[in-house]
Amino acid sequence: MAEMTTGTLPLRHAAIIMDGNGRWAKKRALPRSAGHVAGVRTTEKIIEYSCKIGLEYLTLYAFSTENWKRPESEVSGLLNLLNSYLDRLVSRLREDNPVYRYAAIRFLGDLTPLSEEMREKIAVSEAFCRSKPEIRTHVNIAFNYGGKDEIVHAVNRFISENPGKQIDEKALSSYLYFAGQPDPDLIIRTGGEMRLSNFLMWESSYSEFYSTATLWPDFSPKSFNEALTAYSSRSRRFGGV
Repeated sequence: MAEMTTGTLPLRHAAIIMDGNGRWAKKRALPRSAGHVAGVRTTEKIIEYSCKIGLEYLTLYAFSTENWKRPESEVSGLLNLLNSYLDRLVSRLREDNPVYRYAAIRFLGDLTPLSEEMREKIAVSEAFCRSKPEIRTHVNIAFNYGGKDEIVHAVNRFISENPGKQIDEKALSSYLYFAGQPDPDLIIRTGGEMRLSNFLMWESSYSEFYSTATLWPDFSPKSFNEALTAYSSRSRRFGGV
């Protein structure tokens, strides 16, 4: 698919650090779980909107390798939300839902801690997507993902498959979870923080960064457009002049 153009600046891949669910709930005197439920609704809206505007790649940071440190009840709730989302996703793909007709969903990260049932649902949804005759939007859901972990995983795979050989940048890139995809042009972080939080450490070396104080459950297609507009006004030189 051809790349989008925002103003005069091309954009193929946008990635989002979805932050602020807990603070959104706290502001409303609700349990943190309510914020995560609201956040899932926003996630589905942004996936739908990305498909509508023809964004080629969208990556969403759903659960990091560090998130296991959260209270057990919160982690269990997040896993239950993922399980419910997978049920809806598989159902929509089977029904050829218009929103997902031209979208391919992939889950990237270390999925081994998930239950066999959940991994099977992921496999089924990804198989449906691979069988589509036309894919316009590739949606990556980064789950149990960490940028450092991704690099270590890639190096270990390379060593295992290429004993005695030296690794270079091109070889390492081919062993990453995101191999074969363009690096993100734009990384958006909601919730007002100004850090990557171990997200796409390799792939983000020349990404533009955009932070908004809007908490993830309140992030909307309009908010997304504001980020894309801000990106379009920038100049990307990749070390040149």
